[in-house]
Amino acid sequence: MYDYLIVGAGLFGAVFAQQANKKGKKVLVIDKRSHIGGNIYTENLGGIQVHKYGAHIFHTSNKEVWDYIQQFAEFNRYTNSPVAKYKNEIYNMPFNMNTFNKMWGVTTPDEAQAIINMQRAEIKSEPKNLEEQAISLVGRDIYEKLVKGYTEKQWGRKATELPAFIIKRLPVRMVYDNNYFNDKYQGIPIGGYTKIIEKMLEGVEVRLDTDFFENKEELTENADKIIFTGMIDEYYNYCYGELEYRSLKFETEDLPVSNYQGNAVINYTEYEIPYTRIIEHKHFEHGCQGSIETNHTVITREYPASWNRGEEPYYPMNDEKNNMLYEKYKNLAEKEDNVIFGGRLGMYRYFDMHNVIAEALKCAKENIK
Repeated sequence: MYDYLIVGAGLFGAVFAQQANKKGKKVLVIDKRSHIGGNIYTENLGGIQVHKYGAHIFHTSNKEVWDYIQQFAEFNRYTNSPVAKYKNEIYNMPFNMNTFNKMWGVTTPDEAQAIINMQRAEIKSEPKNLEEQAISLVGRDIYEKLVKGYTEKQWGRKATELPAFIIKRLPVRMVYDNNYFNDKYQGIPIGGYTKIIEKMLEGVEVRLDTDFFENKEELTENADKIIFTGMIDEYYNYCYGELEYRSLKFETEDLPVSNYQGNAVINYTEYEIPYTRIIEHKHFEHGCQGSIETNHTVITREYPASWNRGEEPYYPMNDEKNNMLYEKYKNLAEKEDNVIFGGRLGMYRYFDMHNVIAEALKCAKENIK
């Protein structure tokens, strides 16, 4: 008999399992995939740690979370500085003085702010959709070149059909600083994320290629409590209908060149280019010191995709309709005595890695006695 059955060997499940195991609880972790780590899984390809499910860059201002994750890996000093490519032009992200200098030739914050203020003025009333919201924040030039196409690809809808609240704010920095995140702590684990999950799960029984729903009766009979990190609507057999998600498709190539694009992440903001970004994985580890240490490189093109049942869900569609539907499932979940829902899919919320760790630690503290 297990104290906890944890469905999903991703970050939330692994953190909870580590905390339960530390307190002497008997834990079983299952995952329908053939590997641990969920979407943060990394794989070594010829000395390059490849982020199999898209770029994962750790960042947080929460010292408790930073101290916790440091137990399991040494982090490098990688700073996320993506660039955006529009037609044949390259722009720094997030929007900062380097961006504005390239866009308009301005060199001072006052000049940049004056142009943004002038362009923002075209939106006279409360923004009714994402397009109006973005223009009201950064003006039309930046919106047209760096926001519109990327966002429409990401969500699979026209910007005029997307709700304004999706873009509550866009970072505008009046300094020459390309550091994407404001967080105090940032980096990439040396040796990849999979090693972190392996260390978290040391001493814990793990069964891979195991589908919870195909073995539900046997698994639940042998556990006092279930930590479920899959889709909450699937757990309840979609009784209120399907929650919506966005999915991703990845196209990975191993190329016989030492340096393909000179940066870990380049966003492609034209709508006509079907992928949203190209990731060059080696720059997450090797590139942070400016050195290129391998004679090959691995790139991944990331394509947003609509989600259908049976495919991998990546992003909850947290619009008003879906959030109202989720509340119905949440009400069912709150009536459960022995099932706890966690993670991005279980809680139907967009979480970064540091948010997942914080939620899992909180969940463990409240439930492991």
